[in-house]
Amino acid sequence: MGDKVMLIVAEHDDKLVAGALNLIGGDTLYGRLWGCLPDVHFPNLHFEACYYQAIEAAIELNLSKVEAGAQGEHKIQRGYLPVTTYSCHYFLEPGFATAIGNFLVHETAQVFHMNIQSISRDYSKVHSFKCG
Repeated sequence: MGDKVMLIVAEHDDKLVAGALNLIGGDTLYGRLWGCLPDVHFPNLHFEACYYQAIEAAIELNLSKVEAGAQGEHKIQRGYLPVTTYSCHYFLEPGFATAIGNFLVHETAQVFHMNIQSISRDYSKVHSFKCG
């Protein structure tokens, strides 16, 4: 399993300050977790560790896709096109399940609205990849 896990780290003054955890499955690199020290601020470090380094690694490993995870319209500007994602959750606390359920009703409508806008958009002007 070790060859299916990729950790991208950032160091400053010989100190580990941030990291991005990626998983490799089939022909895809899946970006899953990001974290940094609370007192660390380097402009664009998140994008470098989570997106640009992941793309470079996928190219080096001859992978065909990088899946950066759900959420974030900002990803379009960095070459990631929107795709629908799915998840399944079980909550033991009924009140928590109700609150999350209410949120998901609104989130689903927002995602649907964003996807409709995405369908009609010409992404060849916003991303750096050739279509086809």
